[in-house]
Amino acid sequence: MVDDEMTSGILNQVPIEITISVGRARPLVRDLLKLKRDSVLALDRRVEDPVELFIGDKLIARGQLQELDGDQAGYLGVRLTEIIDLREAL
Repeated sequence: MVDDEMTSGILNQVPIEITISVGRARPLVRDLLKLKRDSVLALDRRVEDPVELFIGDKLIARGQLQELDGDQAGYLGVRLTEIIDLREAL
């Protein structure tokens, strides 16, 4: 039998990919075919609207986009504003 403490320690070191959803677009096919470099595809959200964080197809949190400072200046981050109970979500 595997020791639960040992298993949880190993699992705590496994990286997980989180997808951040900033919005959706639903263009008509004819409009999609017209897209070219520098075209702008409008999303269903405003800049200040919350983004959603997913692991696979499970919503795990919501937050606000923000630009990072210091060594990571110019990169985007997410300030978490709501966290779903991960034990239930996963």
